[in-house]
Amino acid sequence: MRILIFCLICLTPTLLTAQVDQPTGTIEIEDNALQDAAIANRIRDILSELDGFEDVTVAVNSGIVTLRGHTLDSDTARRLSALTSRIEGVVAIENEVTETTDVVERLNPAILRFEERLKQAIAFLPLLTIAIAAFGLVVLIGILLARLRQPWDRLAPNAFIADIYRQVLRLVFIVAGIVIALDILGATALLSTILGAAGIVGLAIGFAVRDTVENFIASILLSIRQPFRPNDTIEIEGDTGKVIRLTSRATILLSFDGNHIRIPNATVFKSRIVNFTRNDERRFHFELGVAPDTDLAMARQIALDTIQALPFVLESPAASVWIEAVGDSTVTLQMAAWVAQHETSIVLARGEAIRGTMLAFEAAGISMPEPGMRVLLPTSGHESHVDEKRQGGSASTGDAPQDVAATADSELEQIVAEERLAQQGDDLLTPGAPEE
Repeated sequence: MRILIFCLICLTPTLLTAQVDQPTGTIEIEDNALQDAAIANRIRDILSELDGFEDVTVAVNSGIVTLRGHTLDSDTARRLSALTSRIEGVVAIENEVTETTDVVERLNPAILRFEERLKQAIAFLPLLTIAIAAFGLVVLIGILLARLRQPWDRLAPNAFIADIYRQVLRLVFIVAGIVIALDILGATALLSTILGAAGIVGLAIGFAVRDTVENFIASILLSIRQPFRPNDTIEIEGDTGKVIRLTSRATILLSFDGNHIRIPNATVFKSRIVNFTRNDERRFHFELGVAPDTDLAMARQIALDTIQALPFVLESPAASVWIEAVGDSTVTLQMAAWVAQHETSIVLARGEAIRGTMLAFEAAGISMPEPGMRVLLPTSGHESHVDEKRQGGSASTGDAPQDVAATADSELEQIVAEERLAQQGDDLLTPGAPEE
């Protein structure tokens, strides 16, 4: 009994497999040659109307259909079983159809498909020509409009932004041409696929060249709202110099040592910019130390009078002097004054103010701290303390103010002007743009 149950369990998958694509239902007792012939003819008529079953033969005996021959692929053979099972009167199906390995037979359908598509392409050629002509006409109109100087030069704050307007206009007309061409061809559904692929590619490129894109956007913003002008003296992250030009990639400075400083526009846009040229009035300051026993009020007034008497110091804003710090052996006075920096060199003015103040202190008998040392000399059982001081050099006796004209700045401005003249087409700084 156990052996019988085990055999039934083992045979069950085989039986189920054999039932795949087999007709279901009750088998009728009546069967004859006429019915078998009718089933065979019906199957042959159906196969004759379908492609791929030309080499398949059909035989029917007592409702059992036997299929022999070969097809191009196994999927076609399986489809044949499913199709035969739907014929009324079919009791079982013996599918002996195999997949052909003949090279010619397997290539014939591909050749037929190619010929059919070639005929379709030839028939489609006039419509395709019209679509291409419409696309070219729309793009040509966009190119011609983009080449016009007006209104783009009038709408844009500079040539760089005007060129961006032109590029955007060309892109809009190209997209419009593609839409019109696809609409003529009846393939507008393809546009969403193209735009989606373009968006993915653009996103990937954007991540790959993120720094370049950031630099480009910073160039646009800097050219629209210009925080500096040519020949302005600015400081960016510790680099100081005169502005030569603003390009689409970087800001070029000329340092006071005559060196070119190239700073990426993304860095310029995010950094703290100090513009020393925007206001003509500029303050310089310096400090001097006096001895602790000095009359500080008198020293302060002498320094203030001396600075205010200099011809290059402005009356407004007024100069000022104050006590900055008190040390172990010195008191530090801080002096500050204003000059018109477009006419006066700030460094020469500061140096001349220091020289004049030192002369005034010396004339008033105000001593300045001097380095000193104590020497201990052993003598007859006791020590003698001798203080010895090194005398500092006296200041110059001349009291006439020296020339502090901004000659060096003018010479640097001439160098900047020459370089700008040599690179006229690569500058985003324009006089008419708004200033921040």
